[in-house]
Amino acid sequence: MERKNGHTDLYEKALPLAARILGYARDSILVNLRFLSTAALALVPEPAEGLGGISCDGSRLYYDPVFLLKRYKEEPAFAVRAYLHVLLHMIFYHSFRYEKVEHALWDLAADIAVENTVLELGLSQSGLARDEGARRKLAALSGEVSALTAERLYRYFRNNPPGVGQAGEYRESFSMDSHVRWERQREEITLSLEQWRKLSERVQADLKSFSRGRNNSESLDKNLAESTRDRYDYGELLRRFTVMNEDMQVNDDEFDYIYYTYGLERYGNMPLVEPLEYKDSKKIKEFVIAIDTSASCRGPVVQSFLRKTYSILQGEENFFRKMNVHIIQCDSQVQKDTRITCREDFDHFIATEKLSGFGSTDFRPVFEHVGELLAKREFENLKGLIYFTDGYGVYPEKMPPYEVMFVFLDSGDEGPDVPPWAIKVLLAGDELEE
Repeated sequence: MERKNGHTDLYEKALPLAARILGYARDSILVNLRFLSTAALALVPEPAEGLGGISCDGSRLYYDPVFLLKRYKEEPAFAVRAYLHVLLHMIFYHSFRYEKVEHALWDLAADIAVENTVLELGLSQSGLARDEGARRKLAALSGEVSALTAERLYRYFRNNPPGVGQAGEYRESFSMDSHVRWERQREEITLSLEQWRKLSERVQADLKSFSRGRNNSESLDKNLAESTRDRYDYGELLRRFTVMNEDMQVNDDEFDYIYYTYGLERYGNMPLVEPLEYKDSKKIKEFVIAIDTSASCRGPVVQSFLRKTYSILQGEENFFRKMNVHIIQCDSQVQKDTRITCREDFDHFIATEKLSGFGSTDFRPVFEHVGELLAKREFENLKGLIYFTDGYGVYPEKMPPYEVMFVFLDSGDEGPDVPPWAIKVLLAGDELEE
């Protein structure tokens, strides 16, 4: 595309100076925030004429040289601030979650989380005139949100959507870059999520080595913990409990239509091959759901958990027609064991069952009870147990002969520790409601 001479001259003149300014910005980060050096060097600056701002696709930091010089003239700290802002987006994996969120709310949440971290780091070379107003807004948000990470801010905004005016104020106070390339990141990126995960883990390690009490940021720690935390898809984990078995249904894969139609043509109503009435399928047949009914696990939360679990399992592709599922209610002792043998039983339980218990919590009775069921051969091939709880109880000492998943309601921290043989899953309130 042919450009006007004046515009071309301006761009060409701005290019070398803008590159130097951005280089100085990166050097400031390398010198003053050494724990970010590995991640900072992974981003490659690339000029983009007409961009009108700053953007990143996960491997390249795009910048408009003319825009950068203009903002640098207004506030010399802008270049350092923009570089640091984009870098933290990548370290916190904000761009990699773009396809699963509402873009407008996630943009706000991600920018606020990053700017809160920048302000806590207190790098003098990155200070802007707007910072005082931003701090006031952050103080107000911190009274509403347990931790100012993008994930928790996003959940807060979904439940409390900001109005047009308030959203505009947030953008004015916290926005630094364009997120337009986050949408195209899958196709264009050269640094993958796994590579950024390793970089983030390196930042965590370097932070302990280099900070020594300086540049200590609680927000940085929380965002890093949130971004590097093991994340499990609850639905995928449930599918670990599947087994291969015969399912009563027409097996189209092994049905030969040639012989079938030949028989009809040759002998009238006498097909040579009948369709098989069973099919080897990998579905969920046997498992246990244990529900902590202690005083700290309230009815509505448990009901939400059951509904979510059921919504994942109720599809025809997940359950055999005949099943053997035990739903055990327990506090310090087993209160009730309901056996589910078909989808109708599950429907009835979800619709009518009232929880029993609400005493203290002890996990051991459930495992002892399941052990007794195994001894009585109540299960043919028990694959796993899901225990929904707040986590504050006594765990069994020995690993059971099946997989165990402890599911906790996400309260803003790492959740209670579980035995090394168990899987820990944190479910946020909005995830339960989905």
